[in-house]
Amino acid sequence: MLGKKLVTAQKRGETRALCLGLGMVACSMMMYFFIGITIVPFYTRSVWTTETVCKVLKANIRDKVLSPNSEGSEDEDIFPYPCLQVWVNLTASGQEVMLYQTEDTLERNPKCSYVPGKSENSKEVKARIETIASNFKKYQTFPCYYDPGGTQTNVILSRLYPPKGLLFAFLWPTLMFTGGCLIIVLVKISQYVSILSAWQ
Repeated sequence: MLGKKLVTAQKRGETRALCLGLGMVACSMMMYFFIGITIVPFYTRSVWTTETVCKVLKANIRDKVLSPNSEGSEDEDIFPYPCLQVWVNLTASGQEVMLYQTEDTLERNPKCSYVPGKSENSKEVKARIETIASNFKKYQTFPCYYDPGGTQTNVILSRLYPPKGLLFAFLWPTLMFTGGCLIIVLVKISQYVSILSAWQ
């Protein structure tokens, strides 16, 4: 009677462990799919892949800038934040180009080097932009990224998803997938040993 209870408890434990392993594998596959449709396209579309050194030529702050989507309207689509424009000398080619914070900055507003978040306070945004401008004037040279193919003549300060960031994004689902597979393999080995022992 006691042996039957032990066998039943062992089978329940194996079933739960097997479900846990399969759940971990399923979750890791969902994470792979999510990363594949969100992060990977941004990484592959980015043409700013080569790092170089940029030297600041000028950093200006314009109080009002018309939106690039405005069609002849002077009152509509005015940005509610000061527009920071940073021009740098690209060491790799010696060209004078405009600097943007990330790839997303260029898409959101190609006239400004920095675009604040929508929910930020206007006073805080203004103070932050002034601080950023003073830092650029203080630190004249810094690493930046440019397009070696020449498709984009501008440069960016930092990439949204660098290679290290992409590897870090794939790290957690890979660990979960490996752990799930390991649990499934251990359960199968345990079942095989139990069957072998019962047969002997």
